[in-house]
Amino acid sequence: MSLPYAEVIGDPIVQSKSPKIHGFWLEALDIKAEYKATHVHSSKLGEFLNTRRTDALWRGCNVTMPHKQAVIPLLDRLDPLAATVGAVNTIVPEAGQLVGYNTDVPGFLEPLRPELERTHYFRMARVLGTGGAARAIIKGLADAKLVIVLAGRNPEKARALLDELDSAGEHHAVDIAHFADPTDFAFDDRDGCLDLVVNASSLGMTGQPPLVFDMSHAPPGSIFYDIVTSPLETPFLKTARAAGFRAIDGLSMLIGQADHAFRHFFGAVPPRDRDDELRKVLGS
Repeated sequence: MSLPYAEVIGDPIVQSKSPKIHGFWLEALDIKAEYKATHVHSSKLGEFLNTRRTDALWRGCNVTMPHKQAVIPLLDRLDPLAATVGAVNTIVPEAGQLVGYNTDVPGFLEPLRPELERTHYFRMARVLGTGGAARAIIKGLADAKLVIVLAGRNPEKARALLDELDSAGEHHAVDIAHFADPTDFAFDDRDGCLDLVVNASSLGMTGQPPLVFDMSHAPPGSIFYDIVTSPLETPFLKTARAAGFRAIDGLSMLIGQADHAFRHFFGAVPPRDRDDELRKVLGS
């Protein structure tokens, strides 16, 4: 008997950890459904969605690179957050329509919630990278009232991204090379402040160039956050931990965004009390 199913689409797709995450939750909750990975080339994106529209067993799909923006004109409606971010990572069939959501924003913010719920005198995030993943991160941090210093190889692109996503914010755009060299800047007393350093790029990922960041740019008490998942413990995070900073790895965002998508697909709340077990599964 065929089962209801959801999936993740991308090009390539073999690297996706989403089937393991959703599969773990489906088994834990004894939900009779499946979650799989489907390779979809850019030229076949419209054909794929038209086929899924008429499949009564299809519960939706996650969308990974390079399709997060390309799917938008092919959908019937966007959730307001997805429309603002300008990227979709979750598609759900609703009342005959294909609706696009962005669960990357709440997924990214999830491990930061305890800090964000506190009151701070000042909040600042140094965000490295201006690619597709940065869009959700910038939107989430701007909504959480952080001043953002966005670093990219093209500062003009960084400035345009900030203006697009939060034109009213007092944010700054710099060349990513700015953070590679040491600084003798004397940080003020950071008690009562929240400082983040976020790698929103693919730098440091297996097969990619390293991310060069000199720790002298990090204020005392900074939290380092890397969205890269392969390797999970990137040189960026290793260096931060060795310097005594708190570090958050890429699985935190990946699991967090999957949580919201799972609720859309299967109408159930994932067993997040088993995250440690899930992390072991993902590491195997």
